[in-house]
Amino acid sequence: MSAGERIDSKKAPEPVGLYPHARRVGNLLFLSGVGPRERGSKAIPGVELDAAGNIVSYDIETQCHSVFRNVRYILEDAGSSWERLVDVTVYLTDMKRDFPTYNRLWAEYFKDNPPCRTTLEINALPTPIAIELKCIATIGDE
Repeated sequence: MSAGERIDSKKAPEPVGLYPHARRVGNLLFLSGVGPRERGSKAIPGVELDAAGNIVSYDIETQCHSVFRNVRYILEDAGSSWERLVDVTVYLTDMKRDFPTYNRLWAEYFKDNPPCRTTLEINALPTPIAIELKCIATIGDE
């Protein structure tokens, strides 16, 4: 059995490991975890780091806008769209601090057709980011 068609976006940030941006299996598109980094840069929108690479401060609103944009890039490069998201798992590194802002922005971005959602607080992510999304969308004819 095939692992599905590999999808690599030309607009989303490069993966931090050996994995594709997404895989298509049938009419489903499974995205790898997506953060707010920008393609071609190690800089993270809304994050200030010290000389050792530790987070000094961050703006969750800026990171949310950036991660949503990156998800959209991958969906569009794969032939799907934002409106076809069906399930999203969201990882936050500080639920108490960041959930209200993230939840407000979620409602703005998904006002018309919100997908299923699970939000978890985790201790850390592989890069100094505060949010990451894991998504499933439909693709192709329905």
